[in-house]
Amino acid sequence: MRRDFLARHAEHVYTELTDGHTRHPRLDRLAELAADRYPGLVPGRDLLAADARLAQRDKEGWEIDLGIFFHAVLDSPRAGSHLLCSMLRPTPDALAALPEYRRTGRADLKLATLTRRDGIAHLELCNDAYLNAEDDAAVAALETGTDLVLLDEASRVGVLRGAPMSHPAYRGRRVFSAGINLTHLYHGEISLLGFFLRREIGYIAKFARGLCLDGEAGGERWWPQADKPWVGAVDSFAIGGGMQILPTLDRVVAADDSWFSLPAMEEGLVPGVANLRLTALTGSRPARRIVLWGHRLRAGDPDAALLVDETAPAGAMDAAVERAAQHLDNPAVAANRRMMALGEEPLDLFRRYMAAYALEQSRRLYSPDLIANLERTWISRRARSGGQG
Repeated sequence: MRRDFLARHAEHVYTELTDGHTRHPRLDRLAELAADRYPGLVPGRDLLAADARLAQRDKEGWEIDLGIFFHAVLDSPRAGSHLLCSMLRPTPDALAALPEYRRTGRADLKLATLTRRDGIAHLELCNDAYLNAEDDAAVAALETGTDLVLLDEASRVGVLRGAPMSHPAYRGRRVFSAGINLTHLYHGEISLLGFFLRREIGYIAKFARGLCLDGEAGGERWWPQADKPWVGAVDSFAIGGGMQILPTLDRVVAADDSWFSLPAMEEGLVPGVANLRLTALTGSRPARRIVLWGHRLRAGDPDAALLVDETAPAGAMDAAVERAAQHLDNPAVAANRRMMALGEEPLDLFRRYMAAYALEQSRRLYSPDLIANLERTWISRRARSGGQG
């Protein structure tokens, strides 16, 4: 019934919630407005807050209704394009931090740090407790950092890298990303809006498309107004979400002992936009091996050349990353990457993919197989740690 209503009225609902497309609410605010103006269409704050306190296995699953709502909004060409452009606007946190970053060239974002050196902005994920796994807070920090790079006139190229770890197995070594934080997912602390959707149409989309700064921009009239080239520096491994980022970056430099994998299907999830981008990048057969069969790539493998532009010994990574960033520090790069994006992933194609993703991922989050996978993983971890949770 909800899907039938939204199939007929999603455009009207969105137009009303955004005051005729003159306002630009982000995902969470749009959901709140919908709950207030259309009771029963989506869950309200109280229902979502109550569910957020529960482990994933114990939740009621109200986020599925959010998935239905955002599927309908994104599936509407006009409403969906407007929402995507709203999510490409700088976040309030970034705008608040911008004056200090412009002045000092540094920003401490708790789970990420940003440092500008000679026009190169180094954005580092530093979730040390979880080997740089991502959760809602990490996504927020990375989006703030991405916005700062794109807004700051003195930052001409961005570098994304993982910070050094203190974990005994990786002490002193950098780690790019361990993917989604499964501990937080088990405890019900990974949200559909704050993680799965915000990640894809927030900071990762900004890597690929830049910022939307024009309040009237949207749909076919939208064109990047603040976009810059990005280098990805992969140390140790890029698992899951870490690997998903790589196709959006302009140059990927990987340590020659690093590896890559997409275990989302084994976990019971859809790996973000990887199904779209990997198929376009590697072709259908390699993409199926990676997504459906969990094929692991090592930096030196022939197949990895479709994801990695350059490999370097671990001790030579700093120099290799610096060379890549300096090469991209060229005024002509921005125009060329914009033109490439037009052919690689038109905004309308991305919008339609995200519409389906919102629905599919919301269902996956509450599927019996995902819950069973989380339970097995948690039991295994407790056994390895001697019963400590």
